[in-house]
Amino acid sequence: MLTRKIEILVGLFLLSGLAAFLVLVFNVANVEVKTGDSSYTLHAKFSNIGGLKVRSPVKVGGVVVGRVSAINLDPEKLVPVVSIAMDNRYHYFPETSTLSILTSGLLGEQFLGLTPGFMDDDIELLVDGDSIEDTHSALVLEELIGQFLYSMGSKD
Repeated sequence: MLTRKIEILVGLFLLSGLAAFLVLVFNVANVEVKTGDSSYTLHAKFSNIGGLKVRSPVKVGGVVVGRVSAINLDPEKLVPVVSIAMDNRYHYFPETSTLSILTSGLLGEQFLGLTPGFMDDDIELLVDGDSIEDTHSALVLEELIGQFLYSMGSKD
C-alpha cells in the first residue's frame, strides 16, 4: 500500500514537471495559447521585409499590440504583403498611422513598429481588413555596408 502511494506521488511529480517544462517552452518561444478570436486583421505592403517572420511582434512604444499572422507575395506587384493580427484592445489607430520594420539591437530579431498617425474629424480608424499605406521597409545590414564601402571607394 505504501509503494502505491509513492508511485502516485512520483507520477504527479513527473506530470507537474512536464507541465512546468511546457509552460517554459511556450514562454521562450513567445507562443500564446488563446481561446476565441480577439483580434482584427490589417495588411501592409513592403518593398523588402528583411528577416521578418510570422509571429513577429507589432509594437507601439515597446508595447506589443499584435503579431504578424502571415507573409505573402502580391502576385501583381510582386512585393511582400504582411498580414497583422491586432489585439482588439487596441482598436483606436487612425488610418494615417505608419508601419516600419525595425530591429532589436544591432543584429537582433526584427519586428514591426507601429507609429500612430494624427487624429482629425476626417480621419477614420483602422478596422478589420484595412491596409496601412505608409510603410518603411527593413534596412538590410549588408546593403548598408555595401553602400558605405562603395562611397568610401569613390572618394579615393
